[in-house]
Amino acid sequence: MGMLSLPGFLSCGKKKNFSLSNEKDAHSSDGDENLERGNWSNKGDYLLSMVGYAVGLGNVWRFPYLTYQNGGGAFLIPYTLMLALAGLPLFFMECSLGQFASLGPVSIWRILPLFQGVGITMVIISTFVTIYYNVIIAYALYYLFASFQKVLPWSDCFSWADELCSKTQIVNDCNTTLHGEIIHANYSFVTSNNLTCINGTINYKPVQFPSEQYWNKVALQRSSGLNETGNIVWYLALCLLLSWMIVGAALFKGIKSSGKVVYFTALFPYVILLILLVRGATLEGSLEGIQYYIGRQSNITKLMEAEVWKDAATQIFYSLSVAWGGLVALSSYNKFQNNCYSDAILVCVTNCVTSIFAGFAIFSILGHMAFVSKRPVSEVVDSGFDLAFVAYPEALSKLPVSPLWSALFFFMLLLLGLDSQFASIETLTTTIQDIYPKMMKKLRIPITLGLCTLLFFLGLICVTQAGIYWVNLIDHFCAGWGILISAVLEIVGIVYIYGGNRFIEDVEMMIGKKSRLFWLWWRICWFFITPVLLMAILIWSLITFTNPTYGTVSYPNWGSAVGWCMIIFCVIWIPIVAIIKIVKAEGNICQRIVSCCRPAANWGPFLECHRGERYSHIVDTKKEKEHEIPTVSGFMY
Repeated sequence: MGMLSLPGFLSCGKKKNFSLSNEKDAHSSDGDENLERGNWSNKGDYLLSMVGYAVGLGNVWRFPYLTYQNGGGAFLIPYTLMLALAGLPLFFMECSLGQFASLGPVSIWRILPLFQGVGITMVIISTFVTIYYNVIIAYALYYLFASFQKVLPWSDCFSWADELCSKTQIVNDCNTTLHGEIIHANYSFVTSNNLTCINGTINYKPVQFPSEQYWNKVALQRSSGLNETGNIVWYLALCLLLSWMIVGAALFKGIKSSGKVVYFTALFPYVILLILLVRGATLEGSLEGIQYYIGRQSNITKLMEAEVWKDAATQIFYSLSVAWGGLVALSSYNKFQNNCYSDAILVCVTNCVTSIFAGFAIFSILGHMAFVSKRPVSEVVDSGFDLAFVAYPEALSKLPVSPLWSALFFFMLLLLGLDSQFASIETLTTTIQDIYPKMMKKLRIPITLGLCTLLFFLGLICVTQAGIYWVNLIDHFCAGWGILISAVLEIVGIVYIYGGNRFIEDVEMMIGKKSRLFWLWWRICWFFITPVLLMAILIWSLITFTNPTYGTVSYPNWGSAVGWCMIIFCVIWIPIVAIIKIVKAEGNICQRIVSCCRPAANWGPFLECHRGERYSHIVDTKKEKEHEIPTVSGFMY
């Protein structure tokens, strides 16, 4: 009888294999603590994967854009506050959750079955983001290939340019003196008669840099708006296909392969970024750009606007990847007693320092562009995408051996995007693995490649002539409201329903017993500051909502409606799953709700040797399916 009751574990992580086959998942190896799910080969793989996930394209093209749009250096105030009060507490919470139970973002909600829809929302939002994020990687690939020419194609106004294209400002008209009288005349008349413009009366023609026209006219073939879809831009479609092929190749063995790739993709960008910063600082006008970033051009009054605080919170979530599900997924492959606390601090600090560091490199070049064109820094670019695909290309075209620098920069953008994309796709495959572990063990490679193929086809709308408008639309809705809603429900559910003190006891099972003073800050944030702050920003942002725009182009009403449909589709699973759970429970309505607010019988550490007395009652996942949603829905514990 005693032998029959054994769960099959000979020691921690070593599960006796009674199967006659030697089939083994590429996701795990003999040295892993958790042979069923696999673990990171070493801590370096995990840390670099987390840094790569957090430090991505947003640090280059999103954070600097939000900074100058929201008051320059003044934006660093709400950004830092959001990091300390919301980003870091949630980051630590999600890392702890994933590591404690060794489960992905959907299955982790065994902790609170009523809120399992929050996990589904996170996965769907991640899916939307992976679709357009790889399109931006495709842009970087296109520019990388375009850099392999003797003369960069955006270095001057070539055949594709129109009359507005110019590397310098063009005088349109001015006041001048003719026969002792002051007259207003066209500049051509002034020059033909050898006259001189009176200071302070010169009007310039609106001009665009060659890099700006190349981005809109050649790279994107941008249409007039969302109403004009146009054709698929074939070379962008090929670049998108190539980017998905790279992602699929890096993930064919899951974390075992991606964990090695990130040693290059996560570290090399810092080398290039440092070189570009040094070069940018030597350009004329760079100081003006930096002052606009953190100096006298900062606008402290912008802090009175709700959009600024919403952007700060969104950027923290976007950059730290909080409430996306990826942190839970990546941390689920940690060994149980890994110090997730120190990991969370290290990754968060690294990410935010990188964002600020990248901002200096960006604004030093913006200052130079403004100096050359004799325009204010604020008029140099129109949107966040243009920072990476207009400002940098223009600056690089002025450097000696410009094709080399251009190739290196866009290779850096490619790497920044890829390691973030690796983690996002791993989030989806981890979810599938938790739902169908046996199928994933046998068919990991076909499933991973099939997922990449499906997402490639879904992304084709983003490489049409109206593609940039779709990219901006998805980013505006899904990367904002959805993650705020998920974050609010996540922290409220865990702290107030599951129990914040109970969760702290779970964390102490992994990192050891800590003093009450140690937990004081985390309790203050988790129990009060973070949920109140997130709720206030969410409500305030909804009240002050405005329709999305791309530069000066407004979106049609149906475009905004599509955006709202996307976010509704993301969050509607929260009430749907909650209703399904309540219906499947037993008793009257109150008893059913209470039952669904208790952890599932199989909640706890994945391996028996880590459960201790607190979770000695745990029921085997394969035996316990009380609260399981019907498999036709595709979501279960």
